[in-house]
Amino acid sequence: QVQLVESGGGLVQPGGSLRLSCEASRSIFSSYSMSWYRQAPGKRRELVGTISVGGTTNYADPVKGRFTISRNNAKNTVYLQMNRLQPDDTAVYYCKVLDAWGQGTQVTVSS
Repeated sequence: QVQLVESGGGLVQPGGSLRLSCEASRSIFSSYSMSWYRQAPGKRRELVGTISVGGTTNYADPVKGRFTISRNNAKNTVYLQMNRLQPDDTAVYYCKVLDAWGQGTQVTVSS
């Protein structure tokens, strides 16, 4: 079972940026697609975006044009660059590959 560890969350003002990282315990991102999800208080967990093995990315409508997923296979790490953050982006962010989830990292957007 692969282990995933997210990092990079925190408190940021509206309009700011954060970069989240998801590090895997073994080389896996070069073989499987991975996804970022988020869950806001009182809401269902929702898909933020995915990156395929070939590097193709897809994003949910609310984050298109603001968020970017990238991958560094040599470091077994996938990133979520988040720009122009809004209060509605406040959530716990999770990475997922196959049926493995990370523990989540909190992102809070507030002035």
